[in-house]
Amino acid sequence: MICLIRTMNPVTLSFAQALLKDAEIESFLFDMNSSVLDGSTITVRRRLMVIDEDEVEAREVLEAGGLGDELIKP
Repeated sequence: MICLIRTMNPVTLSFAQALLKDAEIESFLFDMNSSVLDGSTITVRRRLMVIDEDEVEAREVLEAGGLGDELIKP
């Protein structure tokens, strides 16, 4: 699995997931429970993950959707 975005912004994650869903790319959110248990959104950032085979297409979709600045560089 590849991490494409690591952020504390739930709106960014929701938008990114919507873009990927429209492109029929399955995505996964990691660290959702860790950030809740921590009680702070500044310590544990949530990660948007895709399977390795979808990385290139997912990056293209997210860049086209205006999230290029949010992407973790490969």
